[in-house]
Amino acid sequence: MAAERAEILLVEDKESLRQMLRMALEAGGHRVREAAQVAQATVALAQCRPALVLTDLKLPDGDGIAILRAAKDRDPDMPVIVMTAYGGVQEAVRAMREGALDFLAKPVEPDHLQLIVARAIEQRRVLTENLLLREEVARRRGAPRIIGEHHVLRTALSELTRAAGADTTVLLTGESGTGKELFARTLHASSRRSSGPFVAINCAAIPEALLESELFGYEKGAFTGAGARKVGKIELAHRGTLFLDEIGDLPGPLQAKLLRALEHGTFERLGGTLTIEVDVRIVAATNQQLPAAVAAGEFREDLYFRLCVFPVRVPSLRERLSDIPLLATHFLQSAASEQGKTAPTLSSDALVALQRYRWPGNVRELENCLERAVILTEGNVIDVRHLNLPADVEQESASDDLIFRDHDLLGTLDEAARRVLRIVERRKIELALAQTSGDVIRAARALRVPSRLLMRKMQAYGLAPAPSHPADPSSALAE
Repeated sequence: MAAERAEILLVEDKESLRQMLRMALEAGGHRVREAAQVAQATVALAQCRPALVLTDLKLPDGDGIAILRAAKDRDPDMPVIVMTAYGGVQEAVRAMREGALDFLAKPVEPDHLQLIVARAIEQRRVLTENLLLREEVARRRGAPRIIGEHHVLRTALSELTRAAGADTTVLLTGESGTGKELFARTLHASSRRSSGPFVAINCAAIPEALLESELFGYEKGAFTGAGARKVGKIELAHRGTLFLDEIGDLPGPLQAKLLRALEHGTFERLGGTLTIEVDVRIVAATNQQLPAAVAAGEFREDLYFRLCVFPVRVPSLRERLSDIPLLATHFLQSAASEQGKTAPTLSSDALVALQRYRWPGNVRELENCLERAVILTEGNVIDVRHLNLPADVEQESASDDLIFRDHDLLGTLDEAARRVLRIVERRKIELALAQTSGDVIRAARALRVPSRLLMRKMQAYGLAPAPSHPADPSSALAE
């Protein structure tokens, strides 16, 4: 298997040897940045973020130990390989005690160099992956998979695909539990950064006093209890994607610091003075109305515009109730597999109940409901009693059935039809308003009726403030 390609800082004062080493490294697919002196190498470390440093121990203006220390100050986990002439083994051992990963004796064999470099890069990759795995213990196995066929979901996924083709900042909006993190992971997996890390942080789940250190990291001694340097989430996401969930809960002082990091790609750790450069794609998510928060002075307007370059709205579950059978099948199979059971099926009554419920917690609530049902059922069929849905769902279902009872169908065909139509029309308007968060214009567009007509119908059904002369529902139906 070919070695992973990386950017390498090569420090060697002899031009002929430096050229030979550069050609050997480039033959392995690596990008090489050169320096001939300690001063040049220090500047290079401040300007770029190499995956590895290869340095000679003897340099005109100092030694490789100074470069080693500068690299470790920059990143404690940065691998450094030192080169030394024959007879300089003791110096190489001293360098390894200072933190060097390995040493090469001159003259350097190209094949041996490639082997040492590949091993160093792989060790760094494994270290980074272990850090990320500890942060993502809840991540499900396998590639992200968004389930559903409803057109509102397909529209959102189409927008997500367009965003993945660029490298711009994306703002995911939608209610809690709709799957915004799954959207963010899908975006990352579909982008050119898919081989890089995906790092997530919930801005609402971490106390304000700790959030800055989680995001930006801190230096040893930055505060009481800071016994060692900590790398922050932004730094961990270098060359990957940083997912900022519940961005609306980010405290004001951190909004300013995040804005600077977004605009310049640089930041400082807490208690540090060294400017750190990062290449990170930001995906933010919120269930809040950020424009309202901006108007209220609770969220920075400049940060909002910086985040909202490409907004994508994640639809609620009640907007795509027809996807519930697909989602239910997936969640039942997943829950049964984790519990070592055969996946049960849903009774027809249970499926009807799932599609009648409003799901305020959206897809997350549906998943939890079905996971609990798999635990409760002892057979192969899940019934309504296993779902533990609110009691009013059954009552609502019963009231819906009244439409078709004989006593509600009395009178002429026209009279019975108009009664049923009024019930259906009211429920359809309620659903459209719920799907658009009460936006009458958007609801009217979805229902394909003029907004003024929709307002009159809402007033007639008591869904809006009544006018001075309330209209009769029957007259509204006739329009």
